Amino acid sequence: MAFLQILFLTSLSLFFTPSHSQLSLDYYKQKCPAFEQTIRDTITNKQITSPTTAAATLRLFFHDCLTNGCDASILISSTPFNSAERSADINLSLPGDAFDVIVRAKTALELTCPNTVSCADILAVATRDLVTMVGGPFYNVLLGRRDGLVSKSNYVEGKLPRPTMPMSQIINIFKSNGFSIQEMVALSGAHTIGFSHCKEFSSGIYNFSNLSQYDREYNPRFAQGLQQACKDFTKNPTLSVFNDIMTPNKFDNMYFQNLPKGLGLLRSDHGLYNDPNTKQFVEMYAADQNKFFQAFAKAMEKLSVYKVQTGRQGEIRHRCDAFN
Repeated sequence: MAFLQILFLTSLSLFFTPSHSQLSLDYYKQKCPAFEQTIRDTITNKQITSPTTAAATLRLFFHDCLTNGCDASILISSTPFNSAERSADINLSLPGDAFDVIVRAKTALELTCPNTVSCADILAVATRDLVTMVGGPFYNVLLGRRDGLVSKSNYVEGKLPRPTMPMSQIINIFKSNGFSIQEMVALSGAHTIGFSHCKEFSSGIYNFSNLSQYDREYNPRFAQGLQQACKDFTKNPTLSVFNDIMTPNKFDNMYFQNLPKGLGLLRSDHGLYNDPNTKQFVEMYAADQNKFFQAFAKAMEKLSVYKVQTGRQGEIRHRCDAFN
């Protein structure tokens, strides 16, 4: 009998991990009643003055969670004694507006609720609210995360998808983190906002082959426009192009509608439409924005609790860019 009880409790633990069980929607209701309004005020002011903040913060959130769980380790600055995640090659292009909006929110919350709100919770909620602000779906964010105590640049390689990777490799990265192909495609819809630097797709638009200057996956007029927009990218590495040239500042399903027309920007964008494993979901979301929104919201809820730290794990940082 005792053996059966132990077996039963062990089985339960597989479904209800300690981390998830300590999260709740109203975690700050008593501890910091001003939490939600403070986040909302901060991101509103920032998004109005810097319209790329929503896309920047969404990307920052992805890079934090997929590397080692949603623990705000991406926010840690490197020191002479530690090369942090944000110093990894793939993270060097993360936009400053995303870091700035989190710092602003943390500063405001430390004044009203000192030593109470984690940077990981701020990043999760700010991302959701900014996505909603630019037209995306609302989704629930469970709260009570703690901030991680480790951030190392050498932990990053291979954990984040690169736009030059074949689709099979990108699929494997998400699968290794517990996400299905459909969830991966839904999350890729984040490219409906934001931009990419020219160097990330230059190999597809200049001297692509002996037969063509550009990759034939591109719409010809689009490729020519990209060549013009990026002509000085070697001298000016900050040159960039919107991921969705049709509705770049609106979170919608236009990104998926663009792909069959050859209006995808990155190699990975073309891969989503050309790979038989992902094409069906691209077509589904292109045809029905509600299905995309529902899938994106569900995938973001799942991502937001990936490997979170709670309870006695981690810490509540005094400032987001440094351990206590």
